[in-house]
Amino acid sequence: MSLGSDGGGGAAAAARSREGSPGKDGFAPSALGTREHWDAVYQRELQTFQEYGDAGEIWFGEESMNRLIRWMEKQKIPLDASILDIGTGNGVFLVELAKFGFSNITGIDYSPSAIQLSGSIIEREGLSNIKLKVEDFLNLSTKLSGFHICIDKGTFDAISLNPDNAIEKRKQYVKSLSRALKIKGFFLITSCNWTKEELLNEFSEEFELCEELPTPKFSFGGRSGNSVAALVFQK
Repeated sequence: MSLGSDGGGGAAAAARSREGSPGKDGFAPSALGTREHWDAVYQRELQTFQEYGDAGEIWFGEESMNRLIRWMEKQKIPLDASILDIGTGNGVFLVELAKFGFSNITGIDYSPSAIQLSGSIIEREGLSNIKLKVEDFLNLSTKLSGFHICIDKGTFDAISLNPDNAIEKRKQYVKSLSRALKIKGFFLITSCNWTKEELLNEFSEEFELCEELPTPKFSFGGRSGNSVAALVFQK
């Protein structure tokens, strides 16, 4: 998925719509939670890339990628650690990981057009050590398991907006994540829909919070907060 920068631009289009109090499941269903929407988005982006060479925007902006890579560098994550990018979109984050030196990277997306776009961008960059697969994370292949790190920038947000029983889909997401990660593996999530406390409620039964990463703050009407939440969990 590939929208604007932290807290602005296209990312705001995926921001939550609450019908109830912040503590309740009150997401308004949205086309942003459907496969049809993202298939159409990436068909357009693929055509744009083929015609103009434009790779498209980056979900949550470049800083969101740098933030995660800085954390991995700080934690001395081995460069051969297995990394899964969940909902890789145009694959730009895979490119950045490879350029940093990571050599065991996999990107998945349920949109074939997204994977085709990712492959085209990766080929243009001259990279050959990135694996791409058309996969629905909620129905994950048993072969995709044992990852040292799983990364999500916006995919859980989109699932939360699915018009078809989003609550059950979120539960299935957690189950798939638990299968994908190895014991002591890390899950890095960036969200514009969920607060830190809400993400803890979603993931704390299976995972332990390790760290909250610093993200841009905003002030409005005398109140301040973070435009996105970025958390690191460990299995």
